[in-house]
Amino acid sequence: MARTLEQLQKQYNSAAAPSGRGPMAATNNFKGKPKHSRETVGRILGYISQYKFRLVLVFLCMLMSTAASLAGGYVLRPVINNIANAETPAADRVAYLAMMIGVMVGIYLVAVLGTWLQSKLMIGISRSAIQSIRNDLFTKVEKLPLRFHDNETIGDLMSRFTNDVDNIGMMLDQSLMSMVSGIINLVGTLVMMIYTNIWLTLITLVFIPIFAFGGRVLINKSRKYYSAQQAALGAVNGYIEETVAGQKVVKVFNHEAECEEEFGELNDDLRGKQQKAMFFGGIMGPVMGNTTQISYALTAGIGGVLCALGRFDVGGLAIFVNYARQFSRPINEISQQMATIFSALAGAERVFSLMDREPEAADADDAVVPEKLAGHVVLDDVTFGYVPEKTVLKHISLYAKPGQKIAFVGSTGAGKTTITNLLNRFYDIDSGKITIDGIDIQKLPRAYLRRNIAMVLQDTHLFTGTVMENIRYGRLDATDEEVIAAAKTASADSFIRRLSDGYDTMIEGDGANLSQGQRQLLNIARAALSKAPILVLDEATSSVDTRTERHIEQGMDTLMKDRTTFVIAHRLSTVRNADAIMVLENGEIIERGDHDDLLAMKGRYYELYTGKSELT
Repeated sequence: MARTLEQLQKQYNSAAAPSGRGPMAATNNFKGKPKHSRETVGRILGYISQYKFRLVLVFLCMLMSTAASLAGGYVLRPVINNIANAETPAADRVAYLAMMIGVMVGIYLVAVLGTWLQSKLMIGISRSAIQSIRNDLFTKVEKLPLRFHDNETIGDLMSRFTNDVDNIGMMLDQSLMSMVSGIINLVGTLVMMIYTNIWLTLITLVFIPIFAFGGRVLINKSRKYYSAQQAALGAVNGYIEETVAGQKVVKVFNHEAECEEEFGELNDDLRGKQQKAMFFGGIMGPVMGNTTQISYALTAGIGGVLCALGRFDVGGLAIFVNYARQFSRPINEISQQMATIFSALAGAERVFSLMDREPEAADADDAVVPEKLAGHVVLDDVTFGYVPEKTVLKHISLYAKPGQKIAFVGSTGAGKTTITNLLNRFYDIDSGKITIDGIDIQKLPRAYLRRNIAMVLQDTHLFTGTVMENIRYGRLDATDEEVIAAAKTASADSFIRRLSDGYDTMIEGDGANLSQGQRQLLNIARAALSKAPILVLDEATSSVDTRTERHIEQGMDTLMKDRTTFVIAHRLSTVRNADAIMVLENGEIIERGDHDDLLAMKGRYYELYTGKSELT
């Protein structure tokens, strides 16, 4: 049964409500109009304010272009009056006209030059600002805790990096410059109108409150729907990303029809919100334009009466009508840019809300960096829950001496993986203490702590690049010889050399050209290269066949030598040789001991191992 639109929006928009082992998606934070438009505009301007010198040049170019355009229009007044004066000889009028045409060409060339320079400079500023925004956004995402990444959908994150940031760039490229240039043009035109005829100017100004009222109504509508549009776009991107990535599962369970139905609902919702946003954003220009035409017609009519009564010259009326049209043009241009502006502000709020997320807590002021860790790990009465109302681990105590292998077994959700998450400080404990070599991990810098813990997870992840580069991810300063040695330790060297280009073979699509077992061997080689004294194996062989598992275990046995190792496994055969086995249920250690001790107890482990009970 397909999920409802409300359920889909809730799942695929930005999340914030963790539950159980990891967080779940929460409600959309961007319903309605942008809540912090003024603050958002200030932050956007902050990114371009660092280019003060170039901004000053842009402003001077705008002034030059506007002044030249206004001066070129005013030159028409004496030209028209001279031509209309029958007392002036025709030859003199032609000569004067030719001279003034040359003057106007020169003036408008200056206007063109100013416009070209301001566009070139402003595009450079906006592109630099967008580069800084993307850098800051990516840097912030890298500093956010694992809790955040558990909550977010990749598609919505990508939408912020692409659609939302691109909308900001479009606003800086076009709308911001148009608005500033329009305001300068508006002020300059008003000054020239007052200078030409103050009474006709007053008539034109009467219509400004009408412009303001109509614009305000449309602005409020547009702002609301553009915010909703950006949120709906994030939900669509999130759904597409997840469905495409899981296409094999979709086909296995014949869910194509349900996916099409769910996507259709999300897409239809996006269409509706886009339609409303574009309608109210697009109608603003025509509405404002038609309103200004009424002002223009009334001004021309009254000006004509003044000329007929001899109270105004024909040349003055001609340029005033031109100025009146020019006066309304910036208003129309600004109103037409409002669609882009509201889309950008809605996107900017999403971007800045991500930047404002709390990063991982800073390292302790009294942090210590030991010269070397041996790997003596102790958990002392540790209690933890992903959310306050649900405790996942309850009073966990255990120790692991350097070189020992500690295994965790138990039902799904018992807390096995949570222990390793706490060991890496992906999450901080609620109470108790975790120490390594007697040092509280809260006093170890996170980067140092994680350098000393190598992990091989059930879900492999390989990056686009060569096999050599993917293994080197375990320690970026490793030499080629060290990478090859690590591959041999992981029993991966033989299959790598059989690849088309050996260690230079390109890996794409998260290792789609490799088998699951081969991808896992590369992960083991990566961990071997890190030389970390503590090793975590989180169901590293659960998704491979038994034969491949034995091959991988050969690599892991070599890898575990002289390292403190924590193993999480559903297949109990893989933990028989562990120094200690912890059986967890409901967040508590209910049994502990080695394989023989636990079998002798004839408790939960005995039932699991003999098949009298099954892991769930």
